[in-house]
Amino acid sequence: MQCRYLDCSGEVSKVRNPPSQRLVWLAQDVRESDWLIDLPKKALREIRQLATFIEDNPLQMLQRRLDDLSLPDCRILMGRMKSILDDGVGFAVLDRLPLDEFPIETLVEVYWVLGQCIGRPVAQKWNGQMIYDVRDTGQTYSYGVRGSHTRVELVFHTDNAFARMVPDYVGLFCHNAAKSGGLSRFCSLYSVHQRMLDRYPSLLARLYQPMLFDRQKEHAEGAEPVCLAPYFSWRNERLFARANSSLVRKGYEVGGEAMDDALSDALDAIDEVSTAEDLWFEAPLQRGQIQYLNNHEVGHYRSKFEDFDETERKRHLYRLWHRQEGSASYDGLYMEKLVRV
Repeated sequence: MQCRYLDCSGEVSKVRNPPSQRLVWLAQDVRESDWLIDLPKKALREIRQLATFIEDNPLQMLQRRLDDLSLPDCRILMGRMKSILDDGVGFAVLDRLPLDEFPIETLVEVYWVLGQCIGRPVAQKWNGQMIYDVRDTGQTYSYGVRGSHTRVELVFHTDNAFARMVPDYVGLFCHNAAKSGGLSRFCSLYSVHQRMLDRYPSLLARLYQPMLFDRQKEHAEGAEPVCLAPYFSWRNERLFARANSSLVRKGYEVGGEAMDDALSDALDAIDEVSTAEDLWFEAPLQRGQIQYLNNHEVGHYRSKFEDFDETERKRHLYRLWHRQEGSASYDGLYMEKLVRV
């Protein structure tokens, strides 16, 4: 391989079966109670108190820390959500923040605080942006333009599959839903993996070997434009997936390398498997709701959408990424210890 690449090939592991069949679910197995969390009165009261405190005690945006605030009921509530992400179906929706009672800027700060119960927030862009606006900017989906800034269909994927350190959890706070479309669907990557193992074991094995992912220009000037990593691997008995076949195909195009036949066939196979309707559970995200998913074990999809004409009604979600490994910067790097001369 001649092109320059960010080397994450150290993630390679052996093909194995899921450790627990409870993680291998189909759409028919999922009940509303598995993922939808009502906001209890006590937690709602705490959220109102937090919002009022934020307005009465100004602080620069995104500087508030969970540990500085007394939110016992909210911690219990978000702990329940995290348990669903780690040991349940892998996605959950909190219903819902009181959008009509407070300015959106205040409730974004509330969302920022609640998200810290899930994990440490980390940068979502090379420039260090911590909260990412998911909305149609009118740009055409192309090289260097993320699909989240368009209204196109976003097929089966995990977020930031090309990263040095992939986020563990993805959160979305819905300010406005689309006029139509923009529906969220989820599937267990354990189920996708199991189906590949049953139908295409040799092709699954190729997905455990390194391949090129396009980095979508989300890197320093002059840095490696692609990432070399496996699609599937395992960490501490848990599946670790970099699921995005379109970015792999683009990675070989950007890297100027020819894709091997085995990988081409493997990508076609996983595209076929992952479009099976029995795998996908649909959970539309509504105004005021907060959605979280396990970004290593759950694949997600967003349908194409039609937006409102009025600017104030257009689809707008606020996204958070959380990751415990590495620093909070986009690449997760720490400064090396300085050597005194």
